[in-house]
Amino acid sequence: MSHGVRRVLQNKEALEAKKLKDQSKIRDYITLTSDVLNRKKQNDWSSQAFQLTTELLQVNPEFYTIWNYRRRILLNGIIPQSTPEQIRDILAEELSMTMAALKVHPKVYWIWNHRGWCLDNVPSGPGTEQEGDPRGWEKGFWDRELFVVEKMLDADPRNFHAWSYRRIVLANMPIPKPLTAELAYTTRKIEANFSNFSAWHQRSKVLSSLWSKGELDSNKSKEEGASGILYHEYISNSSLKEFDLVHNAMYTDPYDQSVWIYHRWLIGSGDDKDILEREIEVIQSLLEEESGSKWCMESLVHYKRLLLSNHASTTDTSTLKRDCMGLLRRLLEVDPSRRARYEEIELEIARL
Repeated sequence: MSHGVRRVLQNKEALEAKKLKDQSKIRDYITLTSDVLNRKKQNDWSSQAFQLTTELLQVNPEFYTIWNYRRRILLNGIIPQSTPEQIRDILAEELSMTMAALKVHPKVYWIWNHRGWCLDNVPSGPGTEQEGDPRGWEKGFWDRELFVVEKMLDADPRNFHAWSYRRIVLANMPIPKPLTAELAYTTRKIEANFSNFSAWHQRSKVLSSLWSKGELDSNKSKEEGASGILYHEYISNSSLKEFDLVHNAMYTDPYDQSVWIYHRWLIGSGDDKDILEREIEVIQSLLEEESGSKWCMESLVHYKRLLLSNHASTTDTSTLKRDCMGLLRRLLEVDPSRRARYEEIELEIARL
């Protein structure tokens, strides 16, 4: 039994037949690869060369050199001879081809990369600057691509390739999607699975953008959610606060690192003493229930060190240092593989 799949015992004849079949496949692959690479050297931009790249990529979709050659064939041989309508159809076929590949290989960079290239090269149309919508095709392609990414994330919510590609799609849509709508999307994904690190990461990207653009106040959104229309858009009549979402995740699975990393990002440099002390109290209460949680202990040490660094004049430094040393001793017991790291932190605290 391997990965839940029962091994099937084969007799000597069956094994020999399989070996011969595999050898034949290898010879065919080597021959095909040699042919395609030779055509590449000769700058062969023909339809036959294009078809051969299809055959080779179906066998090995991680052969990025062949993806590059395929695009050069399109740019130098096929697209220059095509009308805008034909180019649109060719790129649609490329997207269909890569979609079939993604169903089998959802985490191959080069497939996602090729899809992005196809979308970047959608021609203007069907209208013109004088009549109709000159970006109609682009809008249709990008809208469908967002739908495709959402389907891929429904199938595997933690596929970080799909999350990275989703950011590319959102950044390039002719009609931008509201950032608050994306925040709502990350909320749904996180509430479905608190250990979805990619969703937490996406959430941090969206909030950072909203804060930098002045569309949300960073302090208020952490404590109160958003207000007015923005609040309604991304939380949909809920009184959920950012820290409440994090606390819920912490208590659901205190041993999962995703929420702790996000929480550390949310706290930042620890300039707000009140938030630091409140969060320390929350985590301390959780540690009393989950005494073996490494992440509880590590976070308490980190935040208490922030108090020592940023607010030493208004805190009991002796107690904080003593607390940190006690937590580090416990961490040495529950996480001995990081002994050197914890001992180094002890030395740093002793020097404060």
